[in-house]
Amino acid sequence: MSVQQFLEEQNLKVQDLHHNITNASWMAQTTGEKEWAQKVAEAQTEFRTYFSNPEALDAIENFLKETDVSELERRQLETLQKTFKENQLPENTLKELSQLSAELNHMFNTYEPEVNGKKLSANDVRNILINSLDLQERENAWKASKEVGKVVEEKLLTLIKVRNEAAKAVGYANYHEMAFKNQELDREEIFSIFQKLVDLSDSTYRQLKHQLDEELAAKFGITVSDLRPWHYVDPFFQEAPATEKTNLDPYFKDQDIEKLTADTFAAMNIPIDDLYAKSDLNPRSGKNPTAFCTDMDRNGDTRVLCNNQPDAYWMGTMLHEFGHAAYFKYLDRELPYILRSPAHTLTTEAIAMLFGKMTENKEWLETFLKLENDRLETLAPALEKFEQLKMLIAGRWIITFVFFEKELYENPDQDLNALWWKLVNEIQLVNPPEERDHPDWAAKIHFTLAPVYYQNYLLGELTSAQLHQYIKTEVSEQFFNPTVGNFLNEQFFKPGSKYHWNEKIKRATGQSLNPQYFVDAYCR
Repeated sequence: MSVQQFLEEQNLKVQDLHHNITNASWMAQTTGEKEWAQKVAEAQTEFRTYFSNPEALDAIENFLKETDVSELERRQLETLQKTFKENQLPENTLKELSQLSAELNHMFNTYEPEVNGKKLSANDVRNILINSLDLQERENAWKASKEVGKVVEEKLLTLIKVRNEAAKAVGYANYHEMAFKNQELDREEIFSIFQKLVDLSDSTYRQLKHQLDEELAAKFGITVSDLRPWHYVDPFFQEAPATEKTNLDPYFKDQDIEKLTADTFAAMNIPIDDLYAKSDLNPRSGKNPTAFCTDMDRNGDTRVLCNNQPDAYWMGTMLHEFGHAAYFKYLDRELPYILRSPAHTLTTEAIAMLFGKMTENKEWLETFLKLENDRLETLAPALEKFEQLKMLIAGRWIITFVFFEKELYENPDQDLNALWWKLVNEIQLVNPPEERDHPDWAAKIHFTLAPVYYQNYLLGELTSAQLHQYIKTEVSEQFFNPTVGNFLNEQFFKPGSKYHWNEKIKRATGQSLNPQYFVDAYCR
C-alpha cells in the first residue's frame, strides 16, 4: 500500500471516529443524561481501540523512514504516530480509561452543591462571591463549591493511576510525561519558562496583591491576615475582583451579549453568528455549568456551550469561546482531515484569549459598547491596571495548577490536600483555611475533562501577547477591522496543523514563541 492510500484510509477512519465522540459528548454536556455519558465512553473506547493496532503503527514508522514522503504527508504521519503510540494498550485498559472519564464528567455536570437545603448553581456561587458582604454566606458558598471534590476524589485518583499505568506500558515514566511528549512540548523548557515568569513577576505581583488584600480587608472589616479564599471573587482565585472603577457589569446589564459578540467578529470580516443556531448559550439544570467550544466535524459544524448572563464575565467568555470558534470555522477545509485542526491547543487558546480580554479594551468599548469618550478617558487607566492584575493573577493560578498536576502524576499517593494548599499559598499568596483536610484540588474539572492541558492556557497567553504586539506594530494600529481579520484568517486559522506550533508562531509573527512580550506587558 502506498503512503497516499494509507493516509486516505486513515483520514476517513479518523473522521468517522471523531464525529462519534463529538456527537455523544455534545449530548452528554448539554443534557446531563447518563446514557449519553455511557455513549461517550463507548465512542472513546472505539477510538482508542482502533489506535491500539500495532501493525498500523509499524506501517507509519516505516513510511516515516522513506525519503520521498512530502511534508504534508509527513505531518499527517507524525500526528497519527503520537495517537497510535499512546494507545498501544490492552482493550480492557482502554475501556477502563474511557469509562472512568465518562463517569466523572457526568458526576461533575450533574452535581449541585447545597447550602442550608438550597441548591446553588455555578452562577449562584459566582454571584455570591462577587456581591455578598455576608462573610458567613461567602464562606458557605465557597465550601459548597468544593464539595464535588469529595464526591469525585476516589474515582479521579483511580483514573489518574490507570492513566499512569497505561503510560508506563508504552514506555513513559507517567502519564504527565507522555502527555507533554505527545503535545510536542519540552517539559523542562516549559517548567523553566513558568518558574522564570514567577520570578520576574514576583515584585509586581506582591505589590498588586497586597493592594488588593488591603482593599478587601477594608471592604469586609477584617485584617489582611484574616483573608481566606472565600474573600476573593473566584473559588480558585483565578480572577481579579473588579473595583468600583473597573466593574463593567452595569454596562452589560441591558445589552445583548450575543449580538455584541457577533458584531465584534463581523467587523473583522470573520463572521460567526451562523454558529449560534447549533450552539447552547443559556443556563439550565443538567447541562455543563461552565463554557467550551467544540468542532463537531471539522467541516463547519462548530458549537459553543455557555451559561450566559448579561455581565462582563459572560461577555468576555463569549468573546473567548467564539475566538476558538472562529479558528475552527476558518480552517482550510482543503487540508486532510487529520490536519484540519489548530496547530496546537496553545494556538487556539491564544486566539480565544486575545478576544476574551477585549471587554477591557478601550477600542472595543468605544466601537461596540459605544461608551462616550469622557467615560472612556476615566475608565482607561483603571482598566489598564486591572488587566495587569488580572493577567498576573491568572498566570499565578495557571502555574499553581500546572505545578500541582505534575506532582500529582509523579506521586498520586502523597498528601495531595497539603500539597495543594502549600502551592496555593506559595505561588498565589492565598491563605489556606484553618484545619481543612478536604480534596479542594479535585473540584477543578480539568483534572478529569482535560488532563495535562492547563499549561496551554499560559502558553496561549504568551502567544497572545506576542501576536497582539505584532498586529499593533506590523498590521494595524486599530484592531477591529478587516485587515486584522484577514491577517488572522490567512496566517493563523487557515494553515491548521500543517506546521509545528512554534513554526506556526514564527511564520505569523516573524519569531518563535518569546515570553518577553508577556513580561513587558504585565510584569513591569
